[in-house]
Amino acid sequence: MALQQTVEQTVTGLGYDLVEIERSAGGLLRITIDWPWQPGQVEERFITVEDCEAVTRQLQYALEVDGVDYRRLEVSSPGIDRPLRNEADFQRYVGALVDVTLKAPIGAGAEGVAANRKKFRGTLERLDGAAADGRAQWRLVWRDEPAAKPGQRVSRKRTEAPLQALDFALEELREARLAPVVDFKGRRPGASPEAA
Repeated sequence: MALQQTVEQTVTGLGYDLVEIERSAGGLLRITIDWPWQPGQVEERFITVEDCEAVTRQLQYALEVDGVDYRRLEVSSPGIDRPLRNEADFQRYVGALVDVTLKAPIGAGAEGVAANRKKFRGTLERLDGAAADGRAQWRLVWRDEPAAKPGQRVSRKRTEAPLQALDFALEELREARLAPVVDFKGRRPGASPEAA
């Protein structure tokens, strides 16, 4: 049985989703798992150390039976920079800050965007309609303005950079990930102190 099939059957059999399989130098086999997600699901579940232990134990048996050669097995959660691989991942993270890399750079024809740009960071939106060929369409919205440095005063007279948007289909992407946003104070940007 192929490695992909063995790992996928084992992980889904335990009730998890397989996010990624990665083989590294030195015989490392890295498996990334997550909880399944359904549209409309309100509460977000997170992978714990106990979840990783349970999958590791089961995978060790399955890989030994199939004779898969590896030196070290590592099972982990997707982390804060989770890869977005399929349509369900994109639906799950609508409204989130996302890093996108295109397969081909956009041309100079895009308004306000530098020619030959491939990497973008912005808020993910789903377009209401579909493209003429029936593919789902997505939009990334951002402002190209430098972030204020800690302690730097920002003039009230300064005008905001205009919003920019990039429409794309999943087939046009080389890679997409959640943008790693770390909040050490436990508050979300724009939230009132009472809500935190």
